[in-house]
Amino acid sequence: MKYPLACADFTFPLLSHEHSLDLISMLGFEGVDIGLFEGRSHLHPSREFGDPQAGDNLRRKVNDRGLKVADVFLQMDPDFEAFAINHPEVKRRKKSRDWFRKTLDYALACGSLHVTTLPGIIFDQESEADSLKRSHEELAWRVEESKAAGIVFGIEAHVGSIVPTPELALNLVEAVPGLTLTLDYTHFTRDGVCDSVVEPLINHASHFHTRGARKDRLQCSFKENIIDYAHILEVMQRTGYAGYLGIEYVWLDWEHCNEVDNLCETILFRDFFYSEFN
Repeated sequence: MKYPLACADFTFPLLSHEHSLDLISMLGFEGVDIGLFEGRSHLHPSREFGDPQAGDNLRRKVNDRGLKVADVFLQMDPDFEAFAINHPEVKRRKKSRDWFRKTLDYALACGSLHVTTLPGIIFDQESEADSLKRSHEELAWRVEESKAAGIVFGIEAHVGSIVPTPELALNLVEAVPGLTLTLDYTHFTRDGVCDSVVEPLINHASHFHTRGARKDRLQCSFKENIIDYAHILEVMQRTGYAGYLGIEYVWLDWEHCNEVDNLCETILFRDFFYSEFN
């Protein structure tokens, strides 16, 4: 089965957003993953939400280039704690909910039926159980809001999150009915977790991130990559995965993510998937 390929707009942060979209289109991708990352992407939610036409304008820019928005990924701060969805402060959680509602409206305006956020963290000043309970509550609310808007909602289990292992990620999606995963093996591979342990999460994936990774490297080249994406495609076909494959190289000074050539590695993974589809 052939899956539509998407490329993240934040893969090429040194280009303007328009030129990033131009490049993604020139590379032959069908979709684009939009990063609404406050302080570290082309499109900051604080600016986008202040313009009532921003979503419509993005839709036109994307469609004019023959692309579709595959996912809108909201991150409210470069720091995982500041506006974690399960923050102990009511005021911060209230703002997180407000921006999530605005993200749903923005996603609909730009033509996306999928939204991603982070699942929260464990806060040092309280028990792990309390942090997890609040995460469950906030995620359940987001699932219902998304469902009412006709949007699929997924969370990314990531390094530093409340669910840093496949087992914990599985527990989370099973505890919150309707919750799905924007699945990214690399956050587990980096910690030495083998593919077979991550594989059960494919059953819960609604979006998928792809890039090279190996032990101790969240991001590496296609040549160094140890994730068996050919096998993952086979599992996706058996389990009925129906979303995009998003190639998501990032370029920032975190986790050694500025040490590969994003353009070349994106092309190598694109060509790999095309060869697997044929």
